[in-house]
Amino acid sequence: MGRACPFHVELIKPSHYDDDGYVIQWLKAWIPSNSLASLYGLTLEAAEQQALGADVDIRVQAYDETNTVIPVKRIIKRMQKAGGEGLVCLVGVQSNQFPRAMDMARVFRAAGLQVAIGGFHVSGCLAMLPALPADLQEALDLGITLFAGESEGRFMELLRAAKERRMEPLYNYMDDLPDMAGQRMPYLPPEVARRYAPMPGTFDAGRGCPFLCSFCTIINVQGRKSRYRSPDDIEQLLRANLAHGIRHYFITDDNFARNRNWEPIFDRIAAVREELGVKLNFTIQVDTMCHTLPGFVDKARKAGVSRVFIGLENVNPDNLKAANKKQNKIANYRDMLIAWQQKRVTTYCGYILGFPGDTPESIAADIETIKRELPLDILELFCLTPLPGSADHKALVEQGVPLDPDMNIYDLEHVCTAHPKMSKEQWLGAYRAAWDSYYSMQHLETLMRRAAAFGRNPKRVMEIALEFYGCLKFERVHPLQGGFVRRKIRTQRRPGLPIEHPLVFHPRRAREIASTYSRLFVYALRVWMLYKRIRKETQNGAGLDYLDDAIRPSAPEAANDAEPLDLTGEAATPMRAAAGG
Repeated sequence: MGRACPFHVELIKPSHYDDDGYVIQWLKAWIPSNSLASLYGLTLEAAEQQALGADVDIRVQAYDETNTVIPVKRIIKRMQKAGGEGLVCLVGVQSNQFPRAMDMARVFRAAGLQVAIGGFHVSGCLAMLPALPADLQEALDLGITLFAGESEGRFMELLRAAKERRMEPLYNYMDDLPDMAGQRMPYLPPEVARRYAPMPGTFDAGRGCPFLCSFCTIINVQGRKSRYRSPDDIEQLLRANLAHGIRHYFITDDNFARNRNWEPIFDRIAAVREELGVKLNFTIQVDTMCHTLPGFVDKARKAGVSRVFIGLENVNPDNLKAANKKQNKIANYRDMLIAWQQKRVTTYCGYILGFPGDTPESIAADIETIKRELPLDILELFCLTPLPGSADHKALVEQGVPLDPDMNIYDLEHVCTAHPKMSKEQWLGAYRAAWDSYYSMQHLETLMRRAAAFGRNPKRVMEIALEFYGCLKFERVHPLQGGFVRRKIRTQRRPGLPIEHPLVFHPRRAREIASTYSRLFVYALRVWMLYKRIRKETQNGAGLDYLDDAIRPSAPEAANDAEPLDLTGEAATPMRAAAGG
């Protein structure tokens, strides 16, 4: 029997460029890529089933550029040695990552390799725009295959087409979303998972979202009809990953509370935790009404949910209405957050700045409202961005509104279009000021005291401040693109920008590192001293009875107060007056 011929599948999740043109990359990244894990699992499935024939050895490599220097030359050499047998897949490519993906794809194509690009940018553009934008057309002109939609049930055929050198220019499955039951679960090998901190697992228990938020791409890429995996599939994944030491998971469902299988999944995870005696921990994404589902919060905690991400989006009712975010009932925010705090679950809330009615003054006032009245832990701030694939982007394109042509800055922290009331400089200034306000030392003390009042260790607040605010303030990178120890590769700079001489780059980079980490150290010392003081007080019993407007339990008689706390904007309250309402 002859030796099997190798067929290389190179899976690359690209990063994107910072403001100086360097690839954003870390020694350890924080957020795992579920798209990369999904494609890796599907490639293993193809190899196990000998999808390309018994005489073909499918060899797969996975790279996340946020924590790995992509060995482009080594990949080219390996595949050319195999006679070009293989496929380079740039996976899960978001709009801000598309320029970087194309820069790599050009190099691979120049070497004669087959290349495919998929992800939210390709899928979103094909789902919402009447014609291909210029960047996608350029990819087709270079002989790059575009893949729109989801790969389950289709990836083996793509590999067969690549093996037989008959790949189509475009695969569009946007109108044919696959059922999730029984599909291969996402998987990252330990050597890839170890490049994240902490070492994570990732999977989607379902896809799709029933809501109509105008800024969201999920509903137009994954559909408004939810599709689900089974508890059996998830249990199998947990047991398999445990052998590799993976205990921390990010469940990537856009809204796990709307997964009809949430209860049997939570029950199954809790049973596995009890049976094996291991502390599996989960981060999930939910909506602001999740606490109204009977048993949801209790069962989530029993299953090991330790962090929840909530799309708070805004506290201004007019802004929520403009974004078609009708499901967010602002008066319920506090009750929902207290429900999670009582279970000692860390809350992450996304908040968007730049709605049409926003001004620097109204943004500052709204942040003060949040600080004073909502007991959340982490506030993640974003600039309202018309992402390709969203209704906002489609409307602006149809109206002929100028949009920045550089997809690299469509990362939710840059300004990509004009605002009716703010200049670009005012918008960015308000964005940065909002971060400074929420993570001020005064408010960090409030967050620590609230944590202690709920029986939680204030140390978590200290860690939050250093990770989230520290990443943005000192590394100038949004924490959702963050990690531990930033690295910059001299030769990996955006085309069109000069590659600096080593004698220029390395001394400048050394000064940059010294400045960044010295300032971070000073800030960390201040936060640590604050934590030690609060911790000492609470250990001695002082401060455990701390109470403020955000954590004060609601009382029926509150409706009769002269000046009730009311976030709905339906009454003339001091906070609405402060917000200009």
